[in-house]
Amino acid sequence: MAITAKLVKELRDRTGAGMMDCKKALKETDGDIAAAAEYLQIKGIAKAAKKADRVAAEGLVGTYVADDGKSAAVLEVNCETDFVARNEDFGGFVDMMTKHVAATGVTDIDALLATELNGQTVDEVRKARIATTGENITLRRAAVLSVDGEGVIGAYVHGGGNIGVLVQLSASGAVDANGTAADTARDIAMHVAAINPRFVRSDEVDPETIENEKRVLTEQALESGKPREIVEKMIVGRLKKWKKEICLLDQPFVKNGELTVAQELKRVGGELGVDLDVVGFTRFVRGEGIEKKETNLAEEVAALSK
Repeated sequence: MAITAKLVKELRDRTGAGMMDCKKALKETDGDIAAAAEYLQIKGIAKAAKKADRVAAEGLVGTYVADDGKSAAVLEVNCETDFVARNEDFGGFVDMMTKHVAATGVTDIDALLATELNGQTVDEVRKARIATTGENITLRRAAVLSVDGEGVIGAYVHGGGNIGVLVQLSASGAVDANGTAADTARDIAMHVAAINPRFVRSDEVDPETIENEKRVLTEQALESGKPREIVEKMIVGRLKKWKKEICLLDQPFVKNGELTVAQELKRVGGELGVDLDVVGFTRFVRGEGIEKKETNLAEEVAALSK
């Protein structure tokens, strides 16, 4: 039987499933729309599609570092409730997906959903998980780091998956993936989780960011009644202090406030006989920027009773 666009649309309206899923279901059932709807329900696709518009702002941030410390991934997976996020099965799903990101190196979410995992696409695996949990589940964002030459990557997850950080260190000589350099990379990842620097070093701060901060500081100083010539001299020192506050290497190290992160790297590097430096970092905060739907249980109950 020919699968027409009208038939696909009818099944899509009936189930809420995607167009390609509907077309496949109709092909599998020789155009029988009732059988196709059942097919989608069995596969969990219809249920997943109906939940796709629900806000998923809970979930976990997962990290994975390869055994050799040379490659790593971080992934944010969202669900609707903290109850599901704390479930062991959901945690296993996030771990599996994070390792898959590391293995494939794919960070574009649409492309990632199309990759194959254990004989299925990642999107099919995701939809099956939706059918199991009864909640919308989304893979929101992913990132990978890889060491080119000598160095090591450290990871840290805070708050049971609320924040995930990767930090990449370079080294002037070989370092052990399970040794002191790796421990230091993890400690700096912990620092990034806690302090939230915006840049690695001061020369990475872009001119637009500097100008915006300069304008704010200038307006604040002028409002205090100080003459403009005095303000201009003040701003030089305040900008210098501000850069140190937002740049990782200049910040007091979270595990030893008497040293900056750069000084801690120098200290550890001296013990190992190598020069250590931070190449970059990635920091994900679960649900960051997602608007959660505010609900009022009393109002919902009242509405249902009408």
